[in-house]
Amino acid sequence: MNGPIDTNSWQYRQINARAPGLSYLANALIELVEEGHPVVAGTADLQYSNGLVRFAQRFPERFTQFGISEQNMVSAAAGMASTGAMPFVATFASFLALLCCEQIRTDVAYSALPVRLIGHHAGISLGFYGTSHHATEDLAIMRSIADLTVVAPADGPQLAAAVKTSVNHAQPIYFRVGRGQEPVVYEDGVDFQFGKAIVHGEGSDLTIIACGSMVHPSREAYRALRAAGKSVGLIDMHTIKPLDSKAVLSAAAHSRFVLTIEEHNILGGLGGAVAEILAEAGSPARLIRHGIRDEYSLIAPPTHLYKHYRLDAAGIEATVREALG
Repeated sequence: MNGPIDTNSWQYRQINARAPGLSYLANALIELVEEGHPVVAGTADLQYSNGLVRFAQRFPERFTQFGISEQNMVSAAAGMASTGAMPFVATFASFLALLCCEQIRTDVAYSALPVRLIGHHAGISLGFYGTSHHATEDLAIMRSIADLTVVAPADGPQLAAAVKTSVNHAQPIYFRVGRGQEPVVYEDGVDFQFGKAIVHGEGSDLTIIACGSMVHPSREAYRALRAAGKSVGLIDMHTIKPLDSKAVLSAAAHSRFVLTIEEHNILGGLGGAVAEILAEAGSPARLIRHGIRDEYSLIAPPTHLYKHYRLDAAGIEATVREALG
């Protein structure tokens, strides 16, 4: 179902302006192919939204346009992986994690095939497209599937680093990615290790543990609170599974409160994973889960939704202040 790429089209010319963070995905895949890795890529009619049109132009023989058939895309990726290829397939996170759950579980993870699943426009980042297009359950679903690694990069540079590191990772991976408009947190070439959190600072009052798109606003809140004299720490928990339990328990040992921040239902995602670690260890630290509180997300522009759910820097700072009393 591949067709010629119209490089003069409005979509192609606007791709970097619309989603600069996602351009890192295609660039990383191009680099891997040039290094000799057996990378192939595919998408479900979203090559302009996720930037894979750049990969398709560079390596058309390695790219498949599956059309609007997401489940078939995942099963086909499993088939490609069984022949020795390393497939990266991408579509909206709401479709990938929910619609394709059976194919991910049975065809990919159960079969232990090195498929890389890119769920982009995760959380509430699709705004006006509506609740059906919001992915606020995907972390809970994906982390419950055995032998599936779950990663939520904070920005484009970290996504690129994770993609490049994945060539040495035997397990299938679910990458939870935003809409490509997230502010940059890290420089190009940032070090990335699966299952190894990035500690930005420690605090005796409270430690924020954030993932994905929430790392940047959490960092802004963290800086404001530190400037105001609050002893607050910050951890980027980019790998949801396997979770860095040592980082969680270290934070709990040094802080009175642990606050998880996620663009996701507070049930089953990052907050749930941290709760399991703290409960099993018998930690005395109090956990506060901050996100969407077990409800279907509203429909509005993303900026309005982040403010409504207090997932912007101001909302996170206010949540911390309330916790500290």
